Amino acid sequence: MSTNKILSNDQIKEMILAARGDLAPDLVLKNARIVNVFTKEIESGDVAIKDGYIVGIGEFNGEEEIDIGGRIICPGLIDGHIHIESSMISPSEFAGAVAPHGTTAVIADPHEIANVAGEEGIRYMLEASAGLPVDIFFMLPSCVPATPLDESGAELSADELEPFYKEERVAGLAELMNSFGTVRADEEIIRKIQGANSYGKRIDGHAPFLTGKDLNAYITAGVRSDHECSSAEEAIEKLKLGQYIMIREGTAARNLEALLPLFDDKYCDRCMLVTDDKHGSDLIDNGHIDYIIRKAIRAGKDPLNAIKMATLNAAMYFGLKDRGAIAPGYIADIIVLSDLEEFTVEQVFKNGRLTVDGGKNVRAIKSPSIDKEKYPRVFNSFNLREIKPSDLEIRDEGTKKRVIKVIPGQILTEELIVESSSKQAEPDKDIIKLAVIERHKGTGHTGVGFVSGYGLKKGAIASSVAHDSHNLIVAGCTDDDMALAANTVRENGGGLAVVCDGKVLSSLPLPIGGLMCEMNVNEVEDILRVMKEQARQLGVNEGIDPFMTLAFTALPVIPKLRLLTQGVVDVDKQSYVPVMF
Repeated sequence: MSTNKILSNDQIKEMILAARGDLAPDLVLKNARIVNVFTKEIESGDVAIKDGYIVGIGEFNGEEEIDIGGRIICPGLIDGHIHIESSMISPSEFAGAVAPHGTTAVIADPHEIANVAGEEGIRYMLEASAGLPVDIFFMLPSCVPATPLDESGAELSADELEPFYKEERVAGLAELMNSFGTVRADEEIIRKIQGANSYGKRIDGHAPFLTGKDLNAYITAGVRSDHECSSAEEAIEKLKLGQYIMIREGTAARNLEALLPLFDDKYCDRCMLVTDDKHGSDLIDNGHIDYIIRKAIRAGKDPLNAIKMATLNAAMYFGLKDRGAIAPGYIADIIVLSDLEEFTVEQVFKNGRLTVDGGKNVRAIKSPSIDKEKYPRVFNSFNLREIKPSDLEIRDEGTKKRVIKVIPGQILTEELIVESSSKQAEPDKDIIKLAVIERHKGTGHTGVGFVSGYGLKKGAIASSVAHDSHNLIVAGCTDDDMALAANTVRENGGGLAVVCDGKVLSSLPLPIGGLMCEMNVNEVEDILRVMKEQARQLGVNEGIDPFMTLAFTALPVIPKLRLLTQGVVDVDKQSYVPVMF
């Protein structure tokens, strides 16, 4: 995919003349120290900009000049894989939150909203993300639902995806999570792969721990990247077989430390930086892609390698041929840094215009006007009766419990077998109940199980954010509190809730698909900070995001155990297993 604009003959002529110095550029950034991502060195000079494009590096005089004063400038940062929905804010509010961190483009996978509202969800995201100060490109969701065992609000076939490839901002087929089906030559998956291939689009991967012949088969299918590597050994095996590696450091899954060897010269040209899922508080407190770069630098890695991984590599991989570098003919997406060590973003130029100064957006970000009646499933996503405590009873019999054990800092889980015939939560043993309730089609299906490592000692926490099908998930110590938390989310049309002893302590409505809202990131985070503190007071462990961690316990494509609307799933076997036995 090329994002090159169609320029008029007069525009091209003027740009050429400005590059030669025969015509004054619109803007010249004077006295800059320029990161050259091609040679990985720093050069001194001016940067000339005409019609939003860089037209020259050297000595220039322009109609407007800004003295950079010897500070570092580098290309705008690109997040190679993110789900905007996980920020819980709309695309326009998301753009406003990440732009001050130097992000000028993201590659988003809208499979969260697509699992709720199908094609309607994708159309909403395209419309809601148009004309923002961060360019938002999309990969089409490949697995809606994530697996045949899941119950989502929609199903997307190859035929339904095909028309979207004609959209200018669609870059390919998103993470092929059903690696199990892919390596077994599932016919519908092959049709989706061929659909992307027919338009010359990229196909991203999602295959944790895949190795050997299965990995060969996965790559043979056309999958060119992976963002699920949790060890350098896993990543290097995939690199050697030709995949690009997306180094992920998000809110729930943090793989940077394990993958630091990939920043070395031997590997860095085939790697890029991504966040995958990023909560607003994480954006506010730490940053976005700039945070990953800072963290790598502090770990002793070459800043120029890190910058290239966050700019040119992602642009070239996704076919964004006119961005990712400070060079003639490239879009003038430029960030000004205090220095390379701290990597503090001081200014951002988007398409040659100053958009961020001193860490603040200097131009109002206009949210596209959305006709909500066009998107009934997006803005009315609950089809669910009132939940009763009796709905949350465990039906299995046995003297042992199969428990989902969560791991801090990871979205992987482990299987824990506990000697116990109790069908209730046992918070004193760090075992609480977990339920996933189908909310899209009114089936009444409710899966109930147990989770450990979460830490809750009393009360309940509920959310309509439950990857990837986004049914209603609730964890708690009593069935009464769990039902109250679930019904609070239901009545709000989606969102989060914290309850204890029959009282609602707090809630956050998320009326856009049960995933997002129209508040800004600071407003959302003011509410979330209170909710997270309440969750801590109820016992949720430090080092665990109470809501993000809960959301991933329903994702049936990451080992080992997950809970779906019809029971506990062994991911490796892609089959249901009893809770009690």
